[in-house]
Amino acid sequence: MTAQETRADPTAAPAGSAVRVGIDIGGTKTDAVAVDRQGAVLGELRLPTGFGADAVLQSTVDAVSLLATRIGVAPGEFASLGIGIPGSVDPQSGRVTHAVNLGLEGLELGALLSARLGLEVRVENDVNAAALGAYSLLGARDGGPGAHSMAYLNLGTGLAAGLVLGGRLWRGARGSAGEIGHIPIDPAGPQCPCGQRGCLETVASGSAVARQWPTDSPRPVQALFDAAETGDATAIVVRDRLLASIAAAVRLLVLTVDVDAVVIGGGISSLGETLVEAVRAELRAAAAASPFLASLDLPGRVRLVPEGFPAAAVGAALVGALPER
Repeated sequence: MTAQETRADPTAAPAGSAVRVGIDIGGTKTDAVAVDRQGAVLGELRLPTGFGADAVLQSTVDAVSLLATRIGVAPGEFASLGIGIPGSVDPQSGRVTHAVNLGLEGLELGALLSARLGLEVRVENDVNAAALGAYSLLGARDGGPGAHSMAYLNLGTGLAAGLVLGGRLWRGARGSAGEIGHIPIDPAGPQCPCGQRGCLETVASGSAVARQWPTDSPRPVQALFDAAETGDATAIVVRDRLLASIAAAVRLLVLTVDVDAVVIGGGISSLGETLVEAVRAELRAAAAASPFLASLDLPGRVRLVPEGFPAAAVGAALVGALPER
């Protein structure tokens, strides 16, 4: 089967295009942005996400309409609409399956939204969309699109990566590229929702923290780190295991694909530089014992999505800017 890839260059938008919309549909919230031809954010908003096909469709239509009002255009004047959404996505048809947290199974999301809004609609997996958004920011800072290869490491309820190689979003032969959270690292480890045991996601994700260190805090990973700082022995063990496993994910991505940068995003990334510096420390410790790892400069490749940057929504807008496949 031919590998699927997509040019990640916002300047590839058709002549005469103006404002494009990107929607990041999450399990509890929907983020919407409007961007110009260069990918600069012109306006953004957030709405609650509905559950089930009808509610998801309506909340997306509402987001587009409200965003249009906010920036002073009619919804039909947008050049395109790109969607980032969890689950399995067929980017050719816009069909979404296995989006369990949204109650979606077999929804023709792209076609239905296009019919309702009168817009060209592209649909992409949310982590891949976030990879495009992070890449657009990285490229703007470091030489423009195509200047780098990058892995976007999403640390949320689960763990997955999106890959941008040579300026192209890389999905792999069957769309599973970047699913490193389901690489088993401990055959005796806990059962993973994927059916395997001891997957990386079971030790390096928000759900892993919740299982090992339950708390009522609205920011459980921050609470874990705070407790570890006060000397809580269990918190220290869970925190250190989390950091070692995130470092292992960075190492895995670089050793497999040799990307220029691994950009960390997702809910756990809200820890900010505290997280990044701790992961770099883990990588430096491993390099101290291995001349081979030291030669790769893994700590120098780790970056962080800036706080507040809507990577998945911006990336979804760039998905909408892509030429016909």
